[in-house]
Amino acid sequence: MPRIEKITFRNSQGEHLSARLDLPDGDVQSYVLLVHCFTCNKSLRAAGYIAKALVEQGVAVFRFDFTGLGDSGGDFSETNFTSNVQDIFSAAAFMEASGFAAQILVGHSLGGTAVLKAARHIESVQAVVTIASPLSPAHVADQFAQSKALIAESGQAHVQLAGRDFIIKQQFIDDLEQASVAEDIAGLNKALLVMHAARDDTVAIANAAQIFQLAHHPKSYISLDQADHLMSAPADATYVGQMIAVWARRYVDSL
Repeated sequence: MPRIEKITFRNSQGEHLSARLDLPDGDVQSYVLLVHCFTCNKSLRAAGYIAKALVEQGVAVFRFDFTGLGDSGGDFSETNFTSNVQDIFSAAAFMEASGFAAQILVGHSLGGTAVLKAARHIESVQAVVTIASPLSPAHVADQFAQSKALIAESGQAHVQLAGRDFIIKQQFIDDLEQASVAEDIAGLNKALLVMHAARDDTVAIANAAQIFQLAHHPKSYISLDQADHLMSAPADATYVGQMIAVWARRYVDSL
């Protein structure tokens, strides 16, 4: 039976972040650091199916909640894209210090954009995967475009995202608009897999093309066909995990 370990580690600000490590029944072939989507958490249904499919192929999966989300400590309103990238660095450093360094870095939606920003600075990572990710972090600001004027006037506003209420501050928007990953993609120097659905109505397929064009080989693209942005159908999320496992074998050293 696959095993699950519940883990807590500290980020660069000293906040406790909640994580879990899904381990296969038998030898571990490689380790994945799986990064969730914007305002999601490690317990997103799609993340569970992706992890299960990877574990069934002998790949262990480490996933965590960003600061202020899920079971992690900290205040979400004080976070931004840059702090998310720092949380990825903290997770990777914890994994390495614990003896299971991340070899594959996978990110969903804005999590994938953050992964592109972080990947070339994590030495243990040999392969990178984005799932339905925007090229520009600023793309996320479209989700609360109607509140931008209020945020600019008051410094913050309550915004409904995916049916939940969040406080979005001006610093969050400023950080999104100033961040860029184009240079990081061009300088990645690691294998890249871009996964995207042509009918994604949250992040247009053009983003996948732009990411792919900026990257140097080795790079690959896999169409997610009819999948929605959140990979809400179990079959779609399972397919993502299965394809990552197969693709990564070519580029990742077995343990």
